[in-house]
Amino acid sequence: MSSSKDIKIPEQFGEMAPYRGEDFIAAMNRLVKDPGFEHAVKYVMPDVDYPEFVKSLLQVRDQNEFQTQVMGHFLEMLAASTTTGLSIDGEDNCKPGMSYTFISNHRDIVLDPSFLNLCFIRSGMPVTQVAIGNNLLIYEWIADLVKVNRSFIVKRDAKVVQALEAAKQLSAYIHFTLSTLHESVWIAQREGRAKDSNDLTQESLIKMLALSGEAPDIKDRILAVNLMPVSISYELDPNDYLKAREFLLKRRDPQFKKSQRDDLFSMETGLLSNKGRVHFRIGRPINDELARFESTDRTEIIRRTCMLIDRAIHCGYRIYPCNYIAYDEINDTDRFASQYTVEDETSFNNYIERQLDKVDVADVTAEERAYMRRMMLTMYANPLTNQLAASECERS
Repeated sequence: MSSSKDIKIPEQFGEMAPYRGEDFIAAMNRLVKDPGFEHAVKYVMPDVDYPEFVKSLLQVRDQNEFQTQVMGHFLEMLAASTTTGLSIDGEDNCKPGMSYTFISNHRDIVLDPSFLNLCFIRSGMPVTQVAIGNNLLIYEWIADLVKVNRSFIVKRDAKVVQALEAAKQLSAYIHFTLSTLHESVWIAQREGRAKDSNDLTQESLIKMLALSGEAPDIKDRILAVNLMPVSISYELDPNDYLKAREFLLKRRDPQFKKSQRDDLFSMETGLLSNKGRVHFRIGRPINDELARFESTDRTEIIRRTCMLIDRAIHCGYRIYPCNYIAYDEINDTDRFASQYTVEDETSFNNYIERQLDKVDVADVTAEERAYMRRMMLTMYANPLTNQLAASECERS
């Protein structure tokens, strides 16, 4: 089998595909000259010797070297400084030589696939290509950076008329990557993060994946992308107070929309703030169960696919003391009191209050603060709520 490096990317995917070959080298040369990139590097690595850093970057020759040597080193530093442990299990569900569509819940704009790939690097497993929305490519240097880092671009600003064509192109690229490049991809189960951590797969995403493929049957086209659910569990969400702020602003004004500045600040906060423990659980591919599903109805197949993904993700969460505490408070119960100590409860409540103090909204009333607090508790309770429901479904 020829190396994927030798395979030419079809012209139809040129704008969206990660950079390779000469395009990779040209993008690296643009990056190191961009003042915005230099500012970002010095911001996240204040002690960096930038000229030496540039010299090392210009010696990198391809995506794999960039991800394993440059990004791998950076992510190890980030994990050490912003988490109290990054772990993974379920790697044995990945068969050598197989390509998967890793589909996961979505907590952090940047770090979900980055930390997953770091876990793969540690385990000696192939890294994945990563789907990233073009709404986050605020500056040209960000677009260059993600595309040298093996990311492909999802068009999220297409007009209604062009949306179907954009979806077909994305679907075709994912099928091409899996079947021809023999590389895996990562994609979130929904567009954007679930602000309340109620993680549910969007039917439109599965419909998109089924738009391409050689099989005439929709189920076979879904089977072709080899969906592998991944559960991501952050002990603490650095953006919890920003999500609570957004809930409040939308409550005040249903037309409220975040700005690009808000997205940039969310990315920065997620990158650099404390996340506590972070765990990834790789489930089993859903293909065996989906293949046994006997219905030929398109809508039922889509819904069954979503259900299998959601159940696997919900069952795979790692539950932390803060999740039990939030669940008990939201539900006015002591059902899980044995899972945490008085010290855990005091520490978590103090954390919530400190996060609420960061909300920069004018004239917040006591009732509005209580509302934001409840929304934050809901974020932390929902993984446990969903796991309990999913476990009940598995038993029945």
